[in-house]
Amino acid sequence: MLALGLVLGLTACSSRSGDIPTQTLQVLTDTATYSPTQTATSTSKPATTQSVTPTASPTPPPSQTPTPTIKPCLSQTGRIETGVVRSDLLRLPMEFRIYLPPCYDQYPDRRYPVLYLIHGQNYNEDQWDRLGADETANRLIASGETPPFIIVMPRDRSWAQPTEDNFGRVVVETLIPLIDANYRTQAERAGRAVGGLSRGAGWAVHLGLSQWELFNAIGAHSLPLFWTDLPHLREWIAAIPPVTQPRIYMDLGDKERPQIDKSARWFEQLLTDLGIPHEWHLYPGYHEEAYWEAHLEEYLRWYAEGWQAP
Repeated sequence: MLALGLVLGLTACSSRSGDIPTQTLQVLTDTATYSPTQTATSTSKPATTQSVTPTASPTPPPSQTPTPTIKPCLSQTGRIETGVVRSDLLRLPMEFRIYLPPCYDQYPDRRYPVLYLIHGQNYNEDQWDRLGADETANRLIASGETPPFIIVMPRDRSWAQPTEDNFGRVVVETLIPLIDANYRTQAERAGRAVGGLSRGAGWAVHLGLSQWELFNAIGAHSLPLFWTDLPHLREWIAAIPPVTQPRIYMDLGDKERPQIDKSARWFEQLLTDLGIPHEWHLYPGYHEEAYWEAHLEEYLRWYAEGWQAP
């Protein structure tokens, strides 16, 4: 049996913050409170512009329907809001960030798929934000390469295994219902994905398999499995009806730490042995933010596959 630890020794980084006052929302639970704060609008990288040479054509008759134009709001950026969940299950509050895509405010009748992204050990909920998740999503959505979607980035403060860390339980029992209640999400399995890097990848596998009814896709980037999950992986996979097997994506740097390399390859082989379809990539790189940032666009494109425009 493979035994794996999760002491990764990464360096924590500071988070960005905004100056807009906090707005308190009423949440129907007696064990958690939630206070979202809107931060400054994200700055998007400019989208690539295609140059098209016009050709002469006759003026269409008045009855002809003109070609629809791109929604003006798509040229704007999405925005990041921050929130805090306080639960009796956690010793300290769970901060989170939520990315809302362009046009979210202009079309209040539309609902959006949701991607839950979990950070690595020694980092916090701002890691995916710092790596450029919001700017990359802005660009892909504005260009029409992906449909608009929401990203939720919660903070896990513990280094413990899931048997001792209630982070996963709070995500399932409190955070997801809270997000679905306060934001216009597609609140069903088909519109929800979970992913993570390093320790966050361990959580993505843990949540995506043990709570398969909630997630339709699992992304594991530089995966160290939780050792307390090892006895349960086969039974979790066996419990998922074949027609509802989640999409699974795995990637790993070829200069990964030996312990994490062994963990990820063991899990990939398990999926192969069990005949579970999955996507596997071995790329040049180390266990570091430069590696994950280099593949961030590929990650977001993969998560968005199969999602329909709202």
